[in-house]
Amino acid sequence: MKALTKTALTVAAGAAVTAGIYLLALSPRRGQPGWEEFEAHRYAHRGLHNEAEGRPENSLSAFRAAVDAGFGAELDVHLMRDGNLAVVHDSDLTRVTGLSARIEDLTAEDLPGYPLLGSGETIPLFEDVLDVFAGKTPLIVELKTSGGNAPALTDAVMARLGGYKGLFCVESFDPHVLLCLRSGYPEVIRGQLSENFMRSRSPSVSALTRFAMSNLLTTFLTKPDFIAYNWVDRSQPSLKAMRSLYGVHEVSWTVRDPEVQRDLESQGAVTIFEGFIPE
Repeated sequence: MKALTKTALTVAAGAAVTAGIYLLALSPRRGQPGWEEFEAHRYAHRGLHNEAEGRPENSLSAFRAAVDAGFGAELDVHLMRDGNLAVVHDSDLTRVTGLSARIEDLTAEDLPGYPLLGSGETIPLFEDVLDVFAGKTPLIVELKTSGGNAPALTDAVMARLGGYKGLFCVESFDPHVLLCLRSGYPEVIRGQLSENFMRSRSPSVSALTRFAMSNLLTTFLTKPDFIAYNWVDRSQPSLKAMRSLYGVHEVSWTVRDPEVQRDLESQGAVTIFEGFIPE
C-alpha cells in the first residue's frame, strides 16, 4: 500500500512539474506599448478586395479601398531575387496570375509580366503599398519565408519600414522571423501566426512540427506580443491557456461573417475580415 501511495505521489509530482513547464513555455512578452492603437481597428484580409469589382487580393486598388473605408489591412510580403519585396500571398503565382512562376525567383522588373487576374494591375512592391497607408490606417504585415530566408526577409522588411510614417505590426507562421525580430528589432510588435495544423497530413511537414506549431510551443523562445490564430480553432488548449493565464493579445483570422466578427470582438479579439463590409 505504501509503495502504491509513493508511486502515485511520484506520478502526481511529475505531472505537476510537466504542467508547470508547459504553462511557462506559453508565456508571451507582456507590456509592449502600442497595442491599444491596433485594437481600435478592423483589418481587411489582403486589402478590401472584390474580384467582381476589379480589385484582386493584395492589389493597390484593394488597399486603397481599405483605406477609403477606414479599415486597416493585413498583407503578405515575399523577398524577391533582387532584394525587392513583393506583396502577394502565394509563392507560386499560378493562382493569382495564371502564370507559373515563383515570386522568389523574380525581380521587380519582371512584375509587369505577371498581371493579377481580373484587373490591369500587377503585383505591387511593398514600398508602394506603404505609400497607400502612410499616416492613415494601420497594417498587419505577414512575412512569408522561403528556403530559410527568414533573416534576409526580416532585415529587408525592417529596412523598408525604418522611415515609415504609420502604424504597423509584423507577424509570421515561421518562428525564425519572430526570433529575428526579438534579437534585432525588439521595439516592433510581433505576432505568431498559427492554427490547428493537426488537421493537415501534409508529408512536407512532420507531425512533431505540426503539433508544436498548433500548440504554440515556440512561445518561450520567440516571446510574441500577440497570437494570430485561425478563429475556427479558438478552442485550442494552448491558446485558451494563454488567454486565461496571460491575457495574451489575440488576432482572429479570417472572419467571413459579421455576426462572428462581433462575437470575437466582444471577447477582445482583433479581427481580420474578408468577403463583407463591416458596419
